[in-house]
Amino acid sequence: MITVYQNGELHFQNKIYKCAIGRNGIKKNKIEGDGCTPAGKYSLGPLYYRSDRIKKLKTYFNTISIEKNMFWSDDPQSEHYNKLIRFKDSSYENLFKINHTYDIIIVIKYNTDPIIKGKGSAIFIHLAKKNLFSYFWLYCIKKKNVFLKY
Repeated sequence: MITVYQNGELHFQNKIYKCAIGRNGIKKNKIEGDGCTPAGKYSLGPLYYRSDRIKKLKTYFNTISIEKNMFWSDDPQSEHYNKLIRFKDSSYENLFKINHTYDIIIVIKYNTDPIIKGKGSAIFIHLAKKNLFSYFWLYCIKKKNVFLKY
């Protein structure tokens, strides 16, 4: 389980990490596109990673290599909403990015079981840019703080 606080602290396994939260803060009743990080405690996994960029990865998460045809549906009207897809849906998040922010993605199990359309999608922990700028609804952490070794 992870806990994230408004001040940008992420608590995981008795350690504290600096992170970015949604541009509009943390919210109990998150909805798609509101720019908020969902409030609550959530389980993590699986971990997606760019095996073309990261050769050795040691983690207890189930790992999945990110391929060019991997996307995450963020269209509440789609039957594939908040799921990994291998085709471009009407609205989606591309997991195979040119920049390094998605070299490692850990899924935060928010709105995953069951999936409620419109409650938020693609809630990930992923790498941040140098200044931890808040990326919409996603959690971001610096590469040196990521809780795995590679």
